[in-house]
Amino acid sequence: MTASPSVHHAAATGFGAAAAAYQEARPDYPAALGDWLSDELGLGPGRVALDLGAGTGKFTPLLRATGARLVAVEPVPAMRAELVAAHPDVEALAGGAELLPLADASVDAIVCAQSFHWFARAAALAEMRRVLKPGGALGLVWNVRDARVAWVAALTKILDRHQGDAPRHESGRWRDVFPFPGFTPFSERRFAHEHVGAAERVIVERAMSVSFIAALPADEQARVADEVRALIAATPSLAGRATVAFPYVTHAHACRRVE
Repeated sequence: MTASPSVHHAAATGFGAAAAAYQEARPDYPAALGDWLSDELGLGPGRVALDLGAGTGKFTPLLRATGARLVAVEPVPAMRAELVAAHPDVEALAGGAELLPLADASVDAIVCAQSFHWFARAAALAEMRRVLKPGGALGLVWNVRDARVAWVAALTKILDRHQGDAPRHESGRWRDVFPFPGFTPFSERRFAHEHVGAAERVIVERAMSVSFIAALPADEQARVADEVRALIAATPSLAGRATVAFPYVTHAHACRRVE
């Protein structure tokens, strides 16, 4: 199966080419989100959770830890293959946000981790409302680079030159679809987070896993990687370090389906 035509070309091409790198180079999520999943989204044993735009399953461990039954939907085949390899017991379905392969009122919560900006459209929210049970929760989560740190801001400038028309959480345009009929206003929480490891993995490989970077021709990708390595070499807190910490702020939003 090929990616759905509704999948943005940067996601279909970039994530298709860099699925393995995405799984290895992207940060996990802060453990504090476990309480958020239970307290704000009501997840626990006996509940059903949909991981929408599940990618390679980076958010899956937190969802599984709630004890809820988990269904994952991911439109990009290469990403879904990584998810299945890492979590063979999870029901992983092909599909997109505007045509979910699930019955009406069949899930207690939907979580879109690092994905909602790709499909922040009225048709997608209407479809999510269809599959949510009355009172069911919608959670939106992003790990956001903490650009208050100078080198992170410089890295963002390097990457953003290549973004084209790719949807971004940072643009804030995903908010334009709210308020949406049938959903309560959403709450927001923020959590400090960091990704610790070798600079090559948590900075360079992370940069190369960005959809619109991974979609570039090989020579342009190489130039981006060289720029990122030059930034690391020029930053005293990073240069020559065996391990570095890449700072993030994790944004978590929650709302509920109403009649």
